[in-house]
Amino acid sequence: MSKLTRREFLVTSAAAAAATGMGANAFAAGPGAAGADSIKYPIEQGATLRVLRWKRFVQGDEDLWNANIKKFTELTGVAVRTDSEGWEDVRPKSAVAANVGSGPDIVLGWFDDPQQYPTKLVDMTDLADSLGKRYGGWYDVCRKYGTKDGKWIALPLGVIGNALVYRESQIKAAGFDAIPKDTAGFLKLCQALKAKDTPVGFALGKAVGDANNWAHWLLWSHGGKLVDKSGKVAINSPETRAALEYAKQLYATFVPGTLSWQDPSNNKAYLDGQISMTANGISVYYAAKNSPDPKLQEIGKDTLHAHFPIGPVGKPSELMQITQMMVFKHTKYPNAAKAFVQFMFEPDQYNPWMKASIGYVSQSLKAYEKNPIWTEDPKATVYRDSASLMLDHGHEGPLGQASAACMADYVVVDMVAEAASGAKTVQQAIDRAADRAKRYYKA
Repeated sequence: MSKLTRREFLVTSAAAAAATGMGANAFAAGPGAAGADSIKYPIEQGATLRVLRWKRFVQGDEDLWNANIKKFTELTGVAVRTDSEGWEDVRPKSAVAANVGSGPDIVLGWFDDPQQYPTKLVDMTDLADSLGKRYGGWYDVCRKYGTKDGKWIALPLGVIGNALVYRESQIKAAGFDAIPKDTAGFLKLCQALKAKDTPVGFALGKAVGDANNWAHWLLWSHGGKLVDKSGKVAINSPETRAALEYAKQLYATFVPGTLSWQDPSNNKAYLDGQISMTANGISVYYAAKNSPDPKLQEIGKDTLHAHFPIGPVGKPSELMQITQMMVFKHTKYPNAAKAFVQFMFEPDQYNPWMKASIGYVSQSLKAYEKNPIWTEDPKATVYRDSASLMLDHGHEGPLGQASAACMADYVVVDMVAEAASGAKTVQQAIDRAADRAKRYYKA
């Protein structure tokens, strides 16, 4: 690695595995990994950075994040302050910063939040191209989320994988050896679990990750979609009605209270033994496995993960939580900010961070599929393929201000919640969702 000064930061991939202790061959990035495409950013005099990110669900994530920040500061002299906010709070605080032109320099945001204010963000195409060439390329879904008009306006840091989290013993007690591969069988499983007084629970409140992820899967698995390829609202369809009729049956198997669940709620319900199955990242398993409480340790041993079943559409239709690093143009130190983003993506930082997080955030660059975290514990393997499996929430339609606004406004989640709970008829829920979506999609 080139000598680092306090004013100049140069990362090369020649040190690809030096600090991981896992061996260079484990993370070989293929041709171009020798560092020829590394980027040099002359860091501004007196630079400091403020980063806004979501609060961790896995302690190892926060610990390694802070350790990597300390390394960056030691190498560059740039002091970095991290502000951690609740998942639901990052989006509005980021939007305020974009609108007023002040606040954090860097934000770890959600989904296509960057698409709501692309002109307020620093172009990171050079960095994205360099990282992609050196580390196996970006997954297609990450490229779609991170780019606008051919330019990278944000770099997807990773995907918080979402999968079915379930108690193996309770599934077997209900008469099933594994999670059914189809939605019809899945409903029968949930009904059998309810009959055994071991209900399931899926978030239907304002949960940025959990509610959006499973509600979109439900809609897409039946062939429904919010908009068509041209961006015209297409939610009023037989496929959507079929999805919502299915949701009504599924909701009958839920534990009470899911209409108000936010992202931490199903974690608590699962660990409290209130539910036998939910949809979540690996954080539930992590909490149980590493708890000093023997009861929680037993839950960890009994916990397995699986992909969502395939619906009538005949193919995987999963949405997962993508988080993106974006740099605002109002920053006084754009070079320092880009150097920080690059630093966090390099193997010396990224691999140990994924490992410490036990795979809570899966990779956005393909070379990191080789991280041993995905095979050391077979219960983590399901989450490895998150970026290669998931759809973006625009689905057939374009990503942009309209899709971001509909996601932020919980249009799909509210539709599913209203129909499933009986607060509205299926058609009333669809009509309301269509009217709300048309406020954003003008096509």
